[in-house]
Amino acid sequence: MDIREVTPGFAVAPQIQPGDLPELASRGYKAVICNRPDGEEAGQPPVEAIRAAAQDAGVAFHHIPVSGGAFPDGAIEAFRSVRRSTEGPVLAYCRTGTRSITLETLANPQGRSAEERLGDAEAAGYDLSGLASKL
Repeated sequence: MDIREVTPGFAVAPQIQPGDLPELASRGYKAVICNRPDGEEAGQPPVEAIRAAAQDAGVAFHHIPVSGGAFPDGAIEAFRSVRRSTEGPVLAYCRTGTRSITLETLANPQGRSAEERLGDAEAAGYDLSGLASKL
């Protein structure tokens, strides 16, 4: 797994597999957020398989899919809500991690400045400078 810590208690990753959930639980993650629509590409594990593996591992699972470069207000608010209500580390994933870090940056669950959020994304390997005017 390519887990990229963005801030203490929040990380992003490319697509995970059901078999990764026990390791995520052992690393202390309390919740997983999937930002991919089900069936986005061939070979992608079904959301329900990840959800079931998360339940078996004692990790909360949330499905907030976004696609096509669109980040609707409802998805941003749902992401913010999960981040603010989860006590403990959260891992968000999508195909490459970019949608997940973008949602974190837009949702701003910790009330950080635009510069801090863009810097965190860059440190994790994601260039979100194109979002600066929206922050």
